[in-house]
Amino acid sequence: MKIIQLKNGDTVQLREAVKEDATELVAYLLKIGGESDFLTFGSGEFSVSVSDEQAMLEESRTAKNKIMLLALVGNKVIGCLYFEGGARPRIQHTGEFGVSVLKDYWDKGIGTEMVKELIQWAKVSNIIRKLNLRVRSDNDRAMSVYERLGFIQEGLITREFFISGEFNNFIYMGLSID
Repeated sequence: MKIIQLKNGDTVQLREAVKEDATELVAYLLKIGGESDFLTFGSGEFSVSVSDEQAMLEESRTAKNKIMLLALVGNKVIGCLYFEGGARPRIQHTGEFGVSVLKDYWDKGIGTEMVKELIQWAKVSNIIRKLNLRVRSDNDRAMSVYERLGFIQEGLITREFFISGEFNNFIYMGLSID
């Protein structure tokens, strides 16, 4: 667990999610889908029940190569990072993550701190040796953050998103954990 003090006085707690967070997490995911076109789902496109989310959270807590991190102000989820490693032995050392933060909390370093926590978790896991992510090619702010944290661009995936009649490309980025 980590505590971040924001300039506005809010205290943000970063911690691993537990099944009791499922209701608040589902509400967060329903809201966040309408706040950014950089996510893989939009407004009204996220459909997971609280019981399914509870099961997923339990699974991520028991797996050695999965983690769900939450950023909370009080009991309110304001940010989320989910990493899932490979299911088979040959690929269990690598996986992909996604991170999001409520729009009211953008540009406060919360997403960066969650990624730093993921990197630290990976280093002590003795399993994870590679972190991967996909970021929209026009999301310069996010790419800048990932590059500052040591991620490198590894490839381009064209036409990965289709939003409002337009295709968008993704940049594939990775960080080796040694």
